[in-house]
Amino acid sequence: MKIQKILNILTPLTGALALPAAGIAVTAISLWIGKQAYSWLPPQAAAESQLIDDLISFLVTLGAFIFLGVTSTLMYSVIFHRAVKDDFTDGPPIDGNVTLEVVWTAIPILLVFWIAGYSYQVYEQMGIQGPMELVHLHNPMGMESAFAAPQEDLAEPVEKIDVLAKQWAWVFHYPEKNITSSELHLPSDRRVRLALQSQDVLHGFYIPAFRLKQDIIPNHAIDFEFTPIRAGKYRLTDSQYSGTYFATMQANVVVESPEDYHQWLAKAATQKPSPANNQANSEYAQAASKSVKTGWITVAPAAPPLVNYPG
Repeated sequence: MKIQKILNILTPLTGALALPAAGIAVTAISLWIGKQAYSWLPPQAAAESQLIDDLISFLVTLGAFIFLGVTSTLMYSVIFHRAVKDDFTDGPPIDGNVTLEVVWTAIPILLVFWIAGYSYQVYEQMGIQGPMELVHLHNPMGMESAFAAPQEDLAEPVEKIDVLAKQWAWVFHYPEKNITSSELHLPSDRRVRLALQSQDVLHGFYIPAFRLKQDIIPNHAIDFEFTPIRAGKYRLTDSQYSGTYFATMQANVVVESPEDYHQWLAKAATQKPSPANNQANSEYAQAASKSVKTGWITVAPAAPPLVNYPG
């Protein structure tokens, strides 16, 4: 009872101060949590990754603010507005509050429009969609996608690389030196255009460190542009289920200085094509050599591709 009396005395004081103090505290904590979101992600290895990370930080900040706001309100209600001991009476009958209903309906709608607008702005800045779209689907019959921007409006990329996805391997072709590789080498701080093609089924081009993912559709060529900004070795994976060994369909992505990149091109051009290492082919051969067959029937992987640089 003493505790309840103390709470009854403090309630008027806390009522006047709690709301602004709680608002400031929740806002500060939410901003701090949003800043921490940057450390949860892989290194920013492409210019586009900075835009995506800013969007993720914004969403984390907003989500933290909503979560902390709701839980703080619940805790305040439980502590300062709880019923006294042995009070089992019903609360006062309250009819519908039109103002409150409009507010809690309007706020989520405004938040959704805010998030959608910011997301679309990031999407446009990445150059994937909008007036300066850099992804084009080329119809096999020669008809451009209805969303494709005129080619003369686009800045010419420094490097053009052909990417072939198939069950289960990545093959990269460099037209400048007419060489192939099972490892994707890219120059740092240079715009790159990839021509993505699939030999068989739907694949997904995904480099987590670049924050970039693009589905590759059979019988279509998809131009995809980005700018690597951080030297290092990263990982390319197939983000789509393309069959039994799709998890083995990975490749190294090496970002290096333009000088080192051109040295690598010159070195690879001197090498004769040889079979690349292919984990899917190795696993299939190992399973086929066993006397007792286990698992399910699967499509046999194609022979390892012949490349100038097997990695």
